[in-house]
Amino acid sequence: MGFGASIKSVLSNYATFSGRARRSEFWWFTLFHLLIFIGMPVLNVALTASDSTGTSPLGVVHGLLELALILPSLAVQVRRLHDAEFSGWWLLIAFIPFVGALTLFVFSVMDGTHGPNKYGSDPKDREPQNFGPLAYS
Repeated sequence: MGFGASIKSVLSNYATFSGRARRSEFWWFTLFHLLIFIGMPVLNVALTASDSTGTSPLGVVHGLLELALILPSLAVQVRRLHDAEFSGWWLLIAFIPFVGALTLFVFSVMDGTHGPNKYGSDPKDREPQNFGPLAYS
């Protein structure tokens, strides 16, 4: 899934906390959000530096955009956790300094479970892996 398709997918599932999200969907949207988070203030400073009043409407636009992106960001993170077969409640671990962010990062880079899991079908349409006699259900 590419950059544009990921953004479209996340925004079309604006507040959908059920199902699963591929790593590419999550990371491309995270990059998009990061570019807005960093780019808008930089653009705002550039515009206000040449303006004699020192004000720019971009600050308000940036605030509203960040507000609008909170819900889809949370939703895609929960769906990403579901893909790795973790409950969305694991998102609350982010409130533990350093350890929480590191744990969520590890969960976000993990490959999703092959085949369907309790949160939905595999977004990559892969067959479940069979580990032979040691397989668990």
